[in-house]
Amino acid sequence: MKLHYGWVIVAFGIVATCIGVGTVTALSVFLRPVAAALGSSLTGLSSVSTLAFLSMGVAGFAWGALADRFGTRSVVLAGALMLGFGLLGASRATSLLEFQVLFGLVVGGASGSSFAPLMALVSNWFEKHRSLAVALVSMGLGIGTITVAPLASLVMEAYDWRAALMVLAGLAIFVVAPGAFLLRRPPAVLAGTSGPAVGGASMTVGEAFRTPQFTAIALTFMFCCAAHSGPILHMVSYATICGATGLTATGMLSTAGLGGLVGRIGLGLLADRIGARQALVAGLILQAVTISLYAAIGDLSWLFVLSAFFGFAYGGVMPLYAVLIREYFGARIMGTAFGAVTMISSIGMALGPLAGGWLYDNYASYVGMYLGAGAVGLGAVLIALVFRPPSAAVSVPVAQPAGG
Repeated sequence: MKLHYGWVIVAFGIVATCIGVGTVTALSVFLRPVAAALGSSLTGLSSVSTLAFLSMGVAGFAWGALADRFGTRSVVLAGALMLGFGLLGASRATSLLEFQVLFGLVVGGASGSSFAPLMALVSNWFEKHRSLAVALVSMGLGIGTITVAPLASLVMEAYDWRAALMVLAGLAIFVVAPGAFLLRRPPAVLAGTSGPAVGGASMTVGEAFRTPQFTAIALTFMFCCAAHSGPILHMVSYATICGATGLTATGMLSTAGLGGLVGRIGLGLLADRIGARQALVAGLILQAVTISLYAAIGDLSWLFVLSAFFGFAYGGVMPLYAVLIREYFGARIMGTAFGAVTMISSIGMALGPLAGGWLYDNYASYVGMYLGAGAVGLGAVLIALVFRPPSAAVSVPVAQPAGG
């Protein structure tokens, strides 16, 4: 093919992460209708998001390790089917407990099959423009916010939330699952490419986990996610409080998603030019500032502008963690290492929404959530500033399993 097949993998990665992870982040538009239908509080429904992100993180580690061993194609196919049938089950839930199990655990766990394994696979398909390619796959997260949440909102207005979940299930079963057969392992010229690593050529996963660089990347990722997850989940609810209608409030979430698309491309290109760590620090600073500003702004017009910059920041930094893992530890253990970092970051993703729901239920205000999240975002900046890249690059031989 004249077209480098790696870009086909990138295109499918965008679609898969859009539907997979986008389904979990779209829970924002389900909060109030599902809470009313199941007789739950916002704190109760926020716990579903907490479970989903924890499940996505833990399962992402397992999916990544399985992809290193059996290939990404098998992992993505299994995860897509699990996602679809989990959503079908959640659409029939009649209690908060059922919804927590089916959406929080099953759907959340299934969504982890698309992010870490595909990010690892794409990073191994490219030497030149690696940051951009990984950033483009991560665009699926932003596209999911722009498309999945509004789609669910439109179906809910025409029918109800149960029908919306069934539509999302169809996307997983009939779009992502068949598309998994497009996945291939890198050709031998790339599969044998060496990559930098902190340890030696014989570094194992355990040795990588014990390095200070791994700890620093994982903690930065966790603090970063803890900072932006609450504002993302409660954005529609906050916009409604500020006077927005349902679709307008969803539009604010879509604006943040659109900003995330631009941020992924912008910081991806910047990382290819100045380095992933430097681009990460810049994005984290912007994220901390924009989150804090939500506490002082209540005008809808300015909230839309702020949401665009917030989306640019959190969307732009997300793919850079995969680039750092690839640069620091090489390709051989990429799926497992990035899956582990994603699992640790899910702790932050889980705590943010729950804290936001608790603060609102107890103080009838989101100001505390935004100020606290901004402080946590500043913590991510400080960690990213102090950790050092490896002092030497050592070649790591890469072995890719059949089937992508």
